[in-house]
Amino acid sequence: MPVNQFKRHTAYKLRIDDVLKGKPVFNSEKFSFLELGDRKVVRVNIVGNIVDKYESSGEKRYIFFTLDDGSGQIKLKSFGDDAEKFKDFSQGKTIVAFGILKHFNNEIYVSPEILTEYDPKYLLVRKLELEKDKIRTQPAVKKEQIIAVKDKILEEIKNSNDDSGIESISLIIKLKDVPEAVINQEILKLIEEGIIFEPRPGRLKWLG
Repeated sequence: MPVNQFKRHTAYKLRIDDVLKGKPVFNSEKFSFLELGDRKVVRVNIVGNIVDKYESSGEKRYIFFTLDDGSGQIKLKSFGDDAEKFKDFSQGKTIVAFGILKHFNNEIYVSPEILTEYDPKYLLVRKLELEKDKIRTQPAVKKEQIIAVKDKILEEIKNSNDDSGIESISLIIKLKDVPEAVINQEILKLIEEGIIFEPRPGRLKWLG
């Protein structure tokens, strides 16, 4: 067999919404990889909470998990003997999942290779880590512009007429001339400073 068949693909660190926004690429109707910018993604390294688990009780052994990282949800599907390895992972746990992307019935999912339980705080650590990576690839933004962005974010949140807060995506749309990573960075800073909070993922309210 060709040696390159044993080549191990890079496991990209991604948020779930990044995976869901990617473009599945096929070769003769067989899923080949996920196109994400200039990357061809086959394996992923994602962090999330198990919000649902389904385990078969019949002869055909399989386990399905639904993983949520606050940006979206994706299924982890394990079949046969592999499913036995993951039976002790339960709903409510935070895990890091290494796995192969698969595509079936218009759905992208992960076939897990390794699952590791982590402290729930690691969700925020991974989010901040990926935001910093995005900022490093963006054009430099002057300090004066950063201050203006922060002020604009606060203004929009304070002036929201919705008691449940404002969607972060609305801020990104309104501040379309500012890199998305910079907006997310300033939102995270405001949350850490206790000026705003997330009543639920992706929604922001002023604490004043």
